[in-house]
Amino acid sequence: MFLLNTLPAHNKPLIPVDAETLGESAAETVERFLEHRANHAETPLHSLPALAAALGVASIHVKDEGHRLGLGSFKALGGAYAVIRLLLEEAGEKLGRAVDVSELQSPEVRAVARTMTVACATDGNHGRSVAQGAELVGARAAIFVHPGVSDERVAAIARFGADMIRVDGTYDESVREAARIAEARGWTIVSDTSLPGYERIPGLVMQGYTALVREALRKMPEPPTHVFIQCGVGGIAAAVAGHLAIVLGDERPIFAVVDPARAACIFETARAGHPVTIAHGEPTIMAMLECYEPSLVAWRVLSRVADAFMTIDEEDAVSVMRQLADPAAGDPAIVAGESGGVGLAGLMKAASDPAIKAALRIDGQSRIFLVNTEGATDPGKYEEIVGRSPAAVAAKNAMGAEA
Repeated sequence: MFLLNTLPAHNKPLIPVDAETLGESAAETVERFLEHRANHAETPLHSLPALAAALGVASIHVKDEGHRLGLGSFKALGGAYAVIRLLLEEAGEKLGRAVDVSELQSPEVRAVARTMTVACATDGNHGRSVAQGAELVGARAAIFVHPGVSDERVAAIARFGADMIRVDGTYDESVREAARIAEARGWTIVSDTSLPGYERIPGLVMQGYTALVREALRKMPEPPTHVFIQCGVGGIAAAVAGHLAIVLGDERPIFAVVDPARAACIFETARAGHPVTIAHGEPTIMAMLECYEPSLVAWRVLSRVADAFMTIDEEDAVSVMRQLADPAAGDPAIVAGESGGVGLAGLMKAASDPAIKAALRIDGQSRIFLVNTEGATDPGKYEEIVGRSPAAVAAKNAMGAEA
């Protein structure tokens, strides 16, 4: 399915709070905070010239978040950043002065952290980031997971010392249960989806994602003309689209949001013209994107700066995982999890459909920007789908680089 943005808000400026959240100054703050994170390093920006030639575009660049902060997902940038911000604000109130991120490990700030419990619901990656952030600052974390979260992903979160709480039902039901228990126990919800009256913390999570855009723009020879990016509740898409719109202004790229067909809450919201909750149906293999209710803040941004909305099918996600693992000659291999290559799947669908290609003005001069939002966060499932382990794919790529 494909839909151009014809909403009244399209191409209107972001409202001031969203422009401040996703602007250059905020992104600079995120990068400064990253300097205080263990294992911080800029993630790779891969060029795929052979695939670009095959699709008839000038270039394709993929920001590979499978290498981010040892967590294997772009979500490492958001949840932990929000936890750090919230701690520093709480410490500032308790100590009666402004507290800088450089004081994160001071005894006074650690003492405040020990009084805090942060909580969230997750499909896997966001919860891992919140748990890592809590461990970093010395706070407690309670992470709520639904039955679709694999045991391997649960274990990856638990290793940061988080209390794991199982919830029957969908991701959205786990979000509501986390909010209910957190309110009763005085915990702080650090969610990546916003609800009426709950916008600031999801905004901080989105703000964390702007770092990957700044890193990519520094490395690309020219800014992109097109962006295809996957969408769950909308946070990553809104962060990338909003930041690029602010930084590039009238030269901003054409932005296409890509949903799984089985969990297309942003697509259906765009079709309806207002936020809608869609029915829970057959699960999608794109587990990190299996969301049925959009984030209100994310939608507010996307309604203005997204140009098109589209969906891909299950087989598209599988196919692109395999293609990235075994690329055209000369292109690097990329380990992409079930949700990681969805933006590329959207590009490939658009490039092969003359009507969509024309609507998005894709041609031989187009410069495409994509984000591999996750690596093999469930290595067993990755090997089952791709036929090789993540390590084998990475090793092949390393051997190719040495040749």
